[in-house]
Amino acid sequence: MKSADPTRLLIVSLNYAPEQTGIGKYVSEMTEWLTARGIQVHVVTAPPYYPAWSIRAGYSGKRYSTESLEGACVYRCPLWVPQNPSGFKRILHLLSFAFSSLPVIFWQAVAWRPHMVFVVEPPLGAAPAAWLAARLCRASSWLHVQDFEVDAAFELGLIRSPTLQRGILALERWLLRRFDHVSSISDSMLSKLQAKGIDEQRIVFFPNWVDTELIRPGASTYRLREELGIPEHVRIALYSGNMGEKQGLEVVIESARLLASDPEILFLLCGDGVARRRVEGLASRLPNVRILPLQPLARLNELLNLADVHLLPQRASAEALVLPSKLTAIMASGRPVIATASLGSDVARAAGCGGIVVQPGDADALAHAIGRLLGDEALRGQLGEAARAHAVQHWEREAVMQKAFARIHTLADVAGSLESGSSLSGATLQPTSAAALIHAQQQVAS
Repeated sequence: MKSADPTRLLIVSLNYAPEQTGIGKYVSEMTEWLTARGIQVHVVTAPPYYPAWSIRAGYSGKRYSTESLEGACVYRCPLWVPQNPSGFKRILHLLSFAFSSLPVIFWQAVAWRPHMVFVVEPPLGAAPAAWLAARLCRASSWLHVQDFEVDAAFELGLIRSPTLQRGILALERWLLRRFDHVSSISDSMLSKLQAKGIDEQRIVFFPNWVDTELIRPGASTYRLREELGIPEHVRIALYSGNMGEKQGLEVVIESARLLASDPEILFLLCGDGVARRRVEGLASRLPNVRILPLQPLARLNELLNLADVHLLPQRASAEALVLPSKLTAIMASGRPVIATASLGSDVARAAGCGGIVVQPGDADALAHAIGRLLGDEALRGQLGEAARAHAVQHWEREAVMQKAFARIHTLADVAGSLESGSSLSGATLQPTSAAALIHAQQQVAS
């Protein structure tokens, strides 16, 4: 227990604002929520580079720097960003942050003495330094798993040796068991943590969230349609977000090819990432496909409302290791979603509450679902309303943050102080059973 006031939280995350998508978006929004409640937050991160895999203008990947964002002191560490981030280069990219962040993490532990050290995976390589720093200053340690990068590396064939795989998994299990709290974003990912030997009492359910006031149905799309030159009668199937390997956007392009004879259907792909050039090549001769750069955050709600249907493709090999962060905003927009996911997966369960689910990689099924929804306005409206209701009930930002932070405290007055907007002072952090949290959510859903 610490006596200093206010509470100090050290966050270690490869990604952070001004990145608008993925992990960076969620970590910066979490920081903003915490600082608004009087908690002092320092962030150890890298220069913004995602999803374009190019360090943003005004930042450097070769030197350390400091800035203030969202009420937090942000320390930027050097980072190597490969032009073609595949295979071994991606591993080196993650390791570059793990090593460059190490001295800053320990400096913060000694000089600033945080009450809690919160580290985000990926990269898991930064977790050992974060845990040791927490031990050094007698702080609580929390590992939040957005992606199981070790398992993903095995699935993608980056690490093929069975002996090396067993050694890495044993090291991962040992590390995960050292943290006071380990959280993740979906039921299957929580089950995976338990399968890796994490004590249930240490596991916290911490799903991704959405600001349901910022993302909401009913935004006017007239101006955006006019700027893009899209007539009102044209119906839009929208993909927005990272264009990476896990998404498997080839199935969207093939579906567009199957529906190319319908002049009233437009496939709009908006985003950036390592697979963008390849996707552009595949779509180059398709008149019903347009590809746009990532849009500013101020236009996100307008863009999401532009869709008649949202597309959420994902490779089958990735669905147990990651839950697409874009799903929360898609469903909050009040538009139906068509997801490619295996039955029983987290994506299928969530997307099925406000859309249609087809098998991964099945372009014929995806094209059929797109044609069905675009041809049935009443069904689109019904599914869109259900999607919005699900997002509000399960992913509303304030509720998610309260459950993740306020409910892991044993003292009732601590939770009360969070709700009232005051700071935490000297509270002892205790984990909540993941099973209890899941059970509570199931009771609400039923």
